[in-house]
Amino acid sequence: MPGHLTPDQLFAAFDRLGIAHKTYTHPPVFTVEEAKSLRGALPGGHCKSLFLKDKKAGLWLVVALEECRVDLKALADRLGAPRFSFGAAELLHEVLGVRPGSVTPFAAINDRDGRVTVVLQRAMLAADPLNYHPLENDRTTAVAPGDLVRFLKALGHKPLVVDIPEREG
Repeated sequence: MPGHLTPDQLFAAFDRLGIAHKTYTHPPVFTVEEAKSLRGALPGGHCKSLFLKDKKAGLWLVVALEECRVDLKALADRLGAPRFSFGAAELLHEVLGVRPGSVTPFAAINDRDGRVTVVLQRAMLAADPLNYHPLENDRTTAVAPGDLVRFLKALGHKPLVVDIPEREG
């Protein structure tokens, strides 16, 4: 879709905002397991991002540490949202300009209409740095947690910071 930014344009936005960032290049990864096997000793919190749609067509981007086993039902209850399901790949690309496997809080830069509510795991923000894909899954970009929040706010996406309920087992 025209108008979606490239990783280099994302990095330029970081630079304009004075956000320090370090990017590592690696083969494309699509799962947390693939990312773990490739990243070696990259420091910081390694995260996953879930693109969700609620029963009333609300869109959510939930970002948590990769080991968090998100309980979607309990999270929807906590956020006062109707039942969650995963958003379709086409909707993900339309709204956030990324493909499955590349979902990242940085993609909020492509949501110029403010359709997505960004939810950040409170525990994740205790890790420093935080690692996410920079719109494509062949790189990982590290930023400080405070800078992630500042970036989102600069985009007009004031994130909800919550304790994310986890599934048992």
